[in-house]
Amino acid sequence: MRQLVNPHTFGRPSIGLALFGCTNRPFYRICIFPDPKLGRRNEDSIIEQVGTFDPLPNLQNEKLVALNIGRIKYWLGEREARVSVPVLELLGLAGLLPIHPKTFIRAKEAKNNVQQVAEEPVEEPQQAQA
Repeated sequence: MRQLVNPHTFGRPSIGLALFGCTNRPFYRICIFPDPKLGRRNEDSIIEQVGTFDPLPNLQNEKLVALNIGRIKYWLGEREARVSVPVLELLGLAGLLPIHPKTFIRAKEAKNNVQQVAEEPVEEPQQAQA
């Protein structure tokens, strides 16, 4: 792992998503960033990468997440890192932290949308009469 910042002098770190990929094909790395007071969060200030997240569904309709749980536990426990809301949601779904309330809200909205689509009447195509 590359370390671009001295980990003993950067304050309280944060865990967040760093956008990689290209146009219309996002790909995120779950990274450790130094204290925001020390500067911008960008690719040059990444201390360590602890996972990846691919938000676009694959052929099996799955969104892929890879986590280095040992390193995440280290940064949460020993270094008391702050965690961004999207990463909190991912860690909750992975079972590492309690499930974030936003996840429940999003699931309920999706369930209501599915029910509304199921209740809509299906229009049968009319045959042309000649």
